[in-house]
This record gives sequence, C-alpha cells and structure tokens, in this order.
Amino acid sequence: MQVMQILKEKGQGGVFTVSPDMKLSDVIATLSSKRIGAVIVSGDGEQVDGIVSERDVVREIARRGAACLTLRASEVMTRDVSCCAPMDSTEAVMEKMTEGRFRHMPVQDKGKMVGVISIGDVVKARLSQLHMEKESLQGMIMGN
Repeated sequence: MQVMQILKEKGQGGVFTVSPDMKLSDVIATLSSKRIGAVIVSGDGEQVDGIVSERDVVREIARRGAACLTLRASEVMTRDVSCCAPMDSTEAVMEKMTEGRFRHMPVQDKGKMVGVISIGDVVKARLSQLHMEKESLQGMIMGN
C-alpha cells in the first residue's frame, strides 16, 4: 500500500499548520481543539519549516515550566523533519518512523506539502492490507 491511499482514506481534512511566530500556548490550543498530535510549522502553508508535536510540548514544559508557553513555535519545533512522498510504501514509512522514533510525517509532492500521516494511520492501513491478504488466502485455500 502507498501513502497516497492513506491520504485518500483520510479525506480532505487538510493539513493543520501554524506560523513560526505563533505562541506555544496557541499551538497547544490548536492541538487540543483539532484533536491532533502534531502541527506543521510553515511560513507559507506549503513548505515544512518544522513540526511541533505533543512530545515537543512535554519536553519544553519539563525544561522551562509554564514559562515556555510564551515561546514561539519556531523556538520549540523540531527542525529536521522527515517527510515522505505519496508514492512511498507504508512499509518504508513505518520503518522510517520507527527508526526515527516519531509519530507524524508530512507528505510532500513536488516540494509542496499535501498531507500529514501518523503512525496510527500507517498501522491502520497495514492491518487492513493484512486482513485483505488473509481473506484472499483463505478464499484460495477453501476454493472460493
């Protein structure tokens, strides 16, 4: 299965981005209101400048306490963001996420962001694929 199939199944919910100047308290409010685990930091809505995840928030609170809430997204974001392409396989993406120990990955096509997938999206797609393979094998064994 490919990343583009995951994006199709997710629908047109869009990519939630925040500006590099947004305060961390507002980033947290966005994460909470949208019920998501990460937002892309982007100055133009198309390029990935960084990502702020729940883990980034927890790290900063542990380091600086409540004072971190006034920091800008650009000050707490992860800058070295791994991205994938629509034609990448779910297996390759899962491997990248596992090795990098991160749970969210922007999807870029021709240098522009077209979506974001989570490890949950990838696992769900992989389980669906395994279920279909199982059904197919059972059908062949049973002569259906």
